[in-house]
Amino acid sequence: MLSLLFLAKKKKRTLEETVSLIQQGDQSLLNELIEAYKPFVAKTVSSVCRRYIYETDDEFSIGLIAFNEAIEKYSPKKGSSLLSFSEVVIKRRVIDYIRKQTKNQHISIDITNELQEDESPGTAIVNELSLEDYEKKNDEQLRKEEIIQFQSLLASFGLKFSDLVENSPKHADARKNAILTAKILVDHDELKTILFEKKRLPINQLEKLVDVSRKTIERNRKYIIAIALILSSDYVYMKDYLKGVLDT
Repeated sequence: MLSLLFLAKKKKRTLEETVSLIQQGDQSLLNELIEAYKPFVAKTVSSVCRRYIYETDDEFSIGLIAFNEAIEKYSPKKGSSLLSFSEVVIKRRVIDYIRKQTKNQHISIDITNELQEDESPGTAIVNELSLEDYEKKNDEQLRKEEIIQFQSLLASFGLKFSDLVENSPKHADARKNAILTAKILVDHDELKTILFEKKRLPINQLEKLVDVSRKTIERNRKYIIAIALILSSDYVYMKDYLKGVLDT
């Protein structure tokens, strides 16, 4: 595979280091990387479209644009690998494209108020229900993949997904304070660096920045770390969880 050859050729440099050079303006390296990872892009797009993807397909072009976007926006500080981050971005962009295309088709039908010769009103309803089911299944799949990625990130900190639930403060105010503490942590570059590099909560420095006692921070340590990881990431569904927590 081209991606393996690319890595072999650049074996003294990690993929993330390569991206850093690209972000500094190395256009030729960007072109090499995109060319090498076309199979990865096609496979990712195919998992959304549920069919084989050719390079001439519009969806493949959307995938390449999304991969380029992921390269531009990637930051190792967010805790995920480039490929994990790229996979999420590509899938979102392709789904958005499919939804937009379908919406445009519906608008066209509404304006002309006509049906295809072989399409009855009942068929149109079935097609719309199929689209809704398709979107629902894709959302479920993305949610599952996001959880798997998050579980892997948690494991690198010696935590489990269940810690997010089991160590959640019981009272709403306490949960909000813990989330606010996590937000202050990720907004502070030095503390965030300590968290990701040393895999521990910088309690001594953190307690000086929040209106929460050291004892409370220590008691909620696992929960605060898990929330900080979510806030530092592009986990859409995990962030929806936080909205739900704050609303309770």
